[in-house]
Amino acid sequence: MKQPGSVHPLKSFLPDMISVMALGTTLGKAIGFMTLLVVVLAAVLKYFDDADSGLFSSMAEDMKTLEENFRQQNKSCFILGASGETGKVLLQELLERNIFSKITLIGRRQLTFEGKGYENLVQEVVDFEKLDDHAAAFQGHDTGYCCLGTTKAIAGTEGFIRVDHDYVLKSAELAKAGGCSQFHLQSSKGADKNSNFLYLKVKGQVEADIEALGFDRYAIYRPGVLLVDRQQSRPGEWMARKFFGALSAVCSTSMSIPIQAVAKAMVSNTLLQPEEKTEILENKAIAALGKSAGK
Repeated sequence: MKQPGSVHPLKSFLPDMISVMALGTTLGKAIGFMTLLVVVLAAVLKYFDDADSGLFSSMAEDMKTLEENFRQQNKSCFILGASGETGKVLLQELLERNIFSKITLIGRRQLTFEGKGYENLVQEVVDFEKLDDHAAAFQGHDTGYCCLGTTKAIAGTEGFIRVDHDYVLKSAELAKAGGCSQFHLQSSKGADKNSNFLYLKVKGQVEADIEALGFDRYAIYRPGVLLVDRQQSRPGEWMARKFFGALSAVCSTSMSIPIQAVAKAMVSNTLLQPEEKTEILENKAIAALGKSAGK
């Protein structure tokens, strides 16, 4: 029985239902708008991407010839940071394309590999705090690749500076003294020694310090967000990679890049002979050069 002064349940339910429906309609419109925005953004980025995609694509047919000519020179190389995400893919790319007669991995521990493709690898275990004691590990290489790096979240501020600047620079110094003529450094988009952000400042500073060493050829790679599932990752980094990964499925962007493209670009660029001794490859140039290597 309805009590005096009570409100019928249906009357109290209807406003709530209407509110829920209105909210659902609003959310639906918002989702629809965001979807449209992403599609439009992707179309715009695709347009500009296509405008630059021919930068290195014409090299694809010539790349095999360049590889064969380079291979006949019996050169050797070393990789710093072969246990990291980029270093692992770079090593695989070098092995597959087989342009060096000798590949040496320089790191703080011995790495374990399975398969005959890794049998001829040379590994040099060093103490990065005492690199002068391991100068011999850096001697006799024609080309050096550096993918060494950490984050402040993992190593702290001092540890990050020590790894990304001090270890990298000292390794480059020893390599130059040991006869290395070509040095390839993986840096970061936005690297600037005058930046107010520690990460970008350190990256920019080590770029400049290595350039001062005077390698015959020095290539700096500044990729954007690396599209790879890291073994160690912060939530913000994970979300960023997922977003740019979804966007890159529609088109490549100037903000992100698959890690495989970075490795391919580093190897392909080794074969080229640029006019300048020092070159800086930003994200889109890396992506385009990575495509020139083919599948």
